[in-house]
Amino acid sequence: MGSVAVVTASYAPDFERCRLLCETMDRFVTGHGKHYILVEHRDVALFKQLEGPRRQVVDERDLLPGWIRPFPDPTNLGRRRLWLSPRTMPLRGWHAQQLRRIAIASHLEDAALFYVDSDVTFLKPFDCASLWRGGDLRLFRRDGDLLRPVPGDQRIWSTNAGKLLGLPVTSAEGHDYVGTLIAWRRETVVDMCSQIERLSGRHWIAAIGRERRFSECMIYGRYADEVVGGEGFFHDGAELCRIHWFAPAPTDEELLAFVAGMAPHQVAIGIQSFTGDNTGRIRRLLRL
Repeated sequence: MGSVAVVTASYAPDFERCRLLCETMDRFVTGHGKHYILVEHRDVALFKQLEGPRRQVVDERDLLPGWIRPFPDPTNLGRRRLWLSPRTMPLRGWHAQQLRRIAIASHLEDAALFYVDSDVTFLKPFDCASLWRGGDLRLFRRDGDLLRPVPGDQRIWSTNAGKLLGLPVTSAEGHDYVGTLIAWRRETVVDMCSQIERLSGRHWIAAIGRERRFSECMIYGRYADEVVGGEGFFHDGAELCRIHWFAPAPTDEELLAFVAGMAPHQVAIGIQSFTGDNTGRIRRLLRL
């Protein structure tokens, strides 16, 4: 068993959601050291409001190399951002958040990183020590999920992860590692980046960013299982957070029913930010 740092990548439009996350973390979550919130440089001042003795805002500029930087996207009058670099494809904010989540590993000393999205709200007690089973860390995995028809880009993410890691592009086991409230071994993340650099001859960000369809969860999961051989991990397919994925936002009655439908092992809910829901209503209905 080792120390656990909590990590959240966020941005200005999710600030109120992140504030609610922090409040419910402080109420329900134990067994961790610091909570690190990773944001773009222009959002640092806003998120500094959330700092405290055990919470620190980290500027993206302290994580990513100087050759990749955000710029206003001219195709939508600058409302969105593009991360541009001579070494990668043009990347969006969700790509940059993934890169931050990987990059923070080389700046910390904790044994484990527990990733919590900023649209998560904890509703039950959770002890981060439960992520450990002796010296083994929990690795979230949906066994064989990619062997069945799946929506979205999961199979492509797995294929691109295989290319990066020198593995068969198609995983015979077809495991899916994408989830919310997941833990990574910090040392394994650092070793994963070194492996990508050895194989590609490029900085790991340059290697990952050659494709726009990638998932940090899939890269890490395939590395942990197929390169490391699962050593230092135990697998668990139970989702700790119940997610409402799709717009429109649930009605009041639907939200209450959604919370009531949480499985016994689930400790949080996530109402995806793109549904357009607001934290005021969540606070009111759930009395937070």
